Amino acid sequence: MELQLETIGGFVSMYAIKILIALAIFFIGKFLAKKVVRLCEKLMRKSKVDETLVSFAGNIIYGLALAFVAIAALSQLGINTTSLAAVIAAAGLAIGLALQSSLSNLASGVMLILFRPFKLGDYVEAAGTGGTVEEISIFTTKFKSPDNKTILVPNGEIIAGNIINYSAKPTRRVDLVFGVGYDDDLKTVKKILTKVVNDDERVLKEPEAVIAVHELGDNSVNLVCRPWVASADYWGVFWDLQEKVKLAFDKEGISIPYPQRDMHIVYDVNLDKSAKSNDDKKETKSKSKSKAA
Repeated sequence: MELQLETIGGFVSMYAIKILIALAIFFIGKFLAKKVVRLCEKLMRKSKVDETLVSFAGNIIYGLALAFVAIAALSQLGINTTSLAAVIAAAGLAIGLALQSSLSNLASGVMLILFRPFKLGDYVEAAGTGGTVEEISIFTTKFKSPDNKTILVPNGEIIAGNIINYSAKPTRRVDLVFGVGYDDDLKTVKKILTKVVNDDERVLKEPEAVIAVHELGDNSVNLVCRPWVASADYWGVFWDLQEKVKLAFDKEGISIPYPQRDMHIVYDVNLDKSAKSNDDKKETKSKSKSKAA
């Protein structure tokens, strides 16, 4: 009996020590994992890494470190961690296949944050939509449309297509086309366009605006007017210049033609005589019928 008690006491003391060591490994490892994560986040912030990526990377590092600490603690208890690691790997594979599209969006979100094709506040066209970027998260990007609608676009669709960033450059070129009649004086038209462009203070002096004949169209002579402006002034200048040019053309008597067609009708005299002859025959027959009645 005493021998059994001694044996049980030995087992208990041995496993108690292992449990204490395992707990010590777990809690100390957890503490060190948090310290490592904070250090990594601090270094990333000093390197001016995007805050979203800092948070995401911190969570990934902490999760991996905690998994390593848990495996070390279980190993101390004598548990075979090789089979446990295999089970975790198989579960991870199954989860990865089930969340394939989500993982694709996650990877695309990391790429967007790392390579930064656009930033918050930029006006962007991507994945068939356009708007001002309000938020770049790991799975989706939030846009605000010009009519104040919120649009959430999966990051995978953004990375898979073309990205047009209208705010990336400080200046933009305004492309305008004006059509005038063939009878109008082109030199006068160019002077009007030049004056309207130069009178607008938002138009940049450099690069110089291009005003030239672009095309001899079917109904008009088309001239291009291409001034450069700050990106923030683009739409204001685009709309105002068209109105000012129209008013200036009206004042100077410059015509703005519209599509039209000339119709030529051929009059066949013989066909007309034949039609009249048929009408006369019908009229004679109707009179004959009325007399017979």
